[in-house]
Amino acid sequence: MTVRAAIVGLGRWGRALVNAVHGKSDDIRFVAAHTRTRASAEDFCRDKGIALRDSYAQILADPTIDAVVLATPHSRHAEQVLQATATGKHIHVEKPLTLDRPSAEAVVAAAKKAGIVLAVGFNRRFHPSIVEMRKSLAAGRLGDVISIVAQHTTSTGQFIAPDNWRAQPDEAPGGAITAVGVHSIDHMIEFGGPVRDVLSVTRRVIPGPSDDTTTIMFRFESGATGLMFCSVATATTFSFTLFGSKGLAEISLPNLQRFRFVPTSDTAPVGPVTAPPDQIVEFPAFDMLNAELVEFGRCIAEKRPYPVSIDQVLHGMAVFDAVVRSGKSQKIELVG
Repeated sequence: MTVRAAIVGLGRWGRALVNAVHGKSDDIRFVAAHTRTRASAEDFCRDKGIALRDSYAQILADPTIDAVVLATPHSRHAEQVLQATATGKHIHVEKPLTLDRPSAEAVVAAAKKAGIVLAVGFNRRFHPSIVEMRKSLAAGRLGDVISIVAQHTTSTGQFIAPDNWRAQPDEAPGGAITAVGVHSIDHMIEFGGPVRDVLSVTRRVIPGPSDDTTTIMFRFESGATGLMFCSVATATTFSFTLFGSKGLAEISLPNLQRFRFVPTSDTAPVGPVTAPPDQIVEFPAFDMLNAELVEFGRCIAEKRPYPVSIDQVLHGMAVFDAVVRSGKSQKIELVG
């Protein structure tokens, strides 16, 4: 079965999603599209053989379309997902699912009632480096989680026009978390468990309407701690390090290419402290967008839930809310 999908939103990211599977997958194929800026998308859709529709309502009314992929402004996700569930369309929505926990709960409830596949675009969960960390933790190689430290930055902020929707404060609460930070929050929840409270500091580096840089401290219910720095105002990098009682695992480079494991020493140091040799695995080429969309198509065909846990997505929305509150109050905020 090839899932026939519609892409809604054809900006930079929407086009990247289309390109990730166009001519590359028998599991999912984009057959229709809708965007607010039709004129700028006509050539792209013509080249891809995608029917460009005048409205979202036309997409939802088409019985030949099985699924909708939303690459639209964050503030529109809740309404658009609810509209899609009402027509029985399966839904893949870019992160964040919505902009607060209550609306996310309403969306999840509607999807469950409709019996459709609801997928949230945490594409990094599919990367082999993340899979390697997941396996290492499950196998006990890392021991108990002590702390998690993440950095995720890009230089995209300087290229976003002040009137672009991504630059608006209502679309980007909490500084850089909607653009990049939610990925690291998602990984922290998967590997560290539920978050108890957070302390967040945001600032504005590039002139514009929204903060673009965020630093967050986390305390987990397990007793572990976390620290995250994310920004869209500096050079591009990514690193995610899990410190465990038996060793550390680190994922690094912007494409998550390098996985490094360092075990704890098994002998007392004599002289200068040294670490055991690194164990490094490289994954130089992996298409995360292709992986998430192909899996979405397969989940629809096989009638099974998407593998990104909805319970963890909802907890992530509660953490999101607490981070936004903390950025405003400058105080530690409990995760609801």
